[in-house]
Amino acid sequence: MTLTSPIRAHLVCGGRFHDFDYARLQILRLLADDERIRTTVSGDYSDLCSIRAADCLITYTCDVRPTAAEQEELARWVSSGGRWFALHGTNAALDLTPQGVSAPRVIPVLAETLGSQFVAHPPIAPYEVRVTRPDHPLVAGLSSFETTDELYLSELHGELKVLLHAEFTGEATGFIESSWPDPLMRPVMYLHGVGEGEVLYLTLGHCRGHYDMIPAMDYWPTVDRGSWESKSFRTLLHRGVRWMTRSEELS
Repeated sequence: MTLTSPIRAHLVCGGRFHDFDYARLQILRLLADDERIRTTVSGDYSDLCSIRAADCLITYTCDVRPTAAEQEELARWVSSGGRWFALHGTNAALDLTPQGVSAPRVIPVLAETLGSQFVAHPPIAPYEVRVTRPDHPLVAGLSSFETTDELYLSELHGELKVLLHAEFTGEATGFIESSWPDPLMRPVMYLHGVGEGEVLYLTLGHCRGHYDMIPAMDYWPTVDRGSWESKSFRTLLHRGVRWMTRSEELS
């Protein structure tokens, strides 16, 4: 029998307006498929001891705003060689106002580290995700696919290697920054180098249950699973975990 060292992963999963119980369970099941991975879990970034000790980091959050010190620590961790697989709303800070949802620029170091900050999304509806770099191992062999999810319209930071993208021009109804008239490529999955390390960001993965919109509303009428029911999304998650654990084969 060949003995190998365990891979120490840390999962941050928590925030607002999403079914974090569902997402946390799905991610932990995915990590458990690799017997080498031993995972610690937190709902925010305050457990810096676990983050410092981790070989890799995976996050699924929304409106979790690390302190200035936590942002700097995350930047140092990646820059020193860490790999961070960031999912969905990790780059989001949201304020609910009478005029609509705003995206305050209050996480500057986090946004620079991640390579983006969420600003808005159009109403949830089916859209096409296109393969930008079909030769890259993370997306090799995948075809364009349709999903029903939040199409992220983000402020971008630094150089990004875009692997998947969508196209959108129009109105992001309900958001303060609602007008998006420019025909730009909207990154869906990208790599962003930070020093000796790297971030892999995948914007897909919205999920929501009946009680996840509190305090905006007491009861949401549907249970939304979106991309989690997509075979292509599951493939991307699997490859993302293989990437962050530096496994030789991504497929």
